Amino acid sequence: MDVFTQIGEIAEPIPVVLPETKCDALYQLFKSNPNLEGVAVTGKKGISLMMRTRFFQQIGTQYGYNLYMGRPVKLLMNVNALVVDYSEQITEVSVAAMEREESDLYDLVLVTSGDRFHGAVSIRRLLLAVADVRAEMAIFMNPLTGLPGNRIIDDRLVQVLKQDQFSVLYIDLDQFKSYNDSYGFKLGDELIQATAALLREHFGVAEAFLGHIGGDDFIAILNNHQYKQVCEEVISQFEELKRGFYNEQDWSNQYVMGEGRSGLNRPIPLVSVSIAVVTNLYQRYENINQIIDEATRVKKSCKSINGSIICANDMKGEAVRS
Repeated sequence: MDVFTQIGEIAEPIPVVLPETKCDALYQLFKSNPNLEGVAVTGKKGISLMMRTRFFQQIGTQYGYNLYMGRPVKLLMNVNALVVDYSEQITEVSVAAMEREESDLYDLVLVTSGDRFHGAVSIRRLLLAVADVRAEMAIFMNPLTGLPGNRIIDDRLVQVLKQDQFSVLYIDLDQFKSYNDSYGFKLGDELIQATAALLREHFGVAEAFLGHIGGDDFIAILNNHQYKQVCEEVISQFEELKRGFYNEQDWSNQYVMGEGRSGLNRPIPLVSVSIAVVTNLYQRYENINQIIDEATRVKKSCKSINGSIICANDMKGEAVRS
């Protein structure tokens, strides 16, 4: 099954007429094409729509036939039809279509490509395509957070190699295993979800990408090198957020008792967030493996320091603490 994401990919051709086209010509067009839902009306003022149902409703009134049949279609056409660009996402178009007036709810969606009319999408075809997109996306989304998973992340990293500027942020929680051991997996999952919600506030925008690698590991991608401020805000807000996930005693102590690597019960610091940043400011990358290798190196520096921290390959050894 092919899954399309751009509205233009599911558009189908429909007849195009001029605003001056007589209604009797349109009548013959609809009569000779019983399955034709509507036609596009293109003129100097843009693209309008004449739906079959609206056309026959108008000429089917007591005086409608005599009033309109010899006159131009511009008297009946919908000048406020939903017109979208070929590249717009199917899911976004579906939202716009459902927000129309009730009388227009089942009208065709008109699609342009550049300054040319491309085709139309019926509401039935649009909703079926949305269902396909959501089903396909569900396969590649992390079930805990609903964020894009590794398949989409890898595709995005391949795309980022073509950008003039980028910053790839690997974000993970330190001491998360100890938190799970002390508070249980249910609260651990809630902490992951709360962290994802926090990251969405900062990276859930058109200019950025946010994915969930798995467990307590996330990735964010910016199309610039201005990562420092947003990282500092994430760290500051995470430090406030985590307060609600500890009891009074552990918060007061600023540690939990847990089993360390030696197997002995010892104090373990509270959960913190590490952000390892890889940019192409000083270094070029040929493939995503080089980015991952560099991120692994920077991440190791982060992990060697307790507490929430930012480490980046363009800081020349400098680390930013929360």
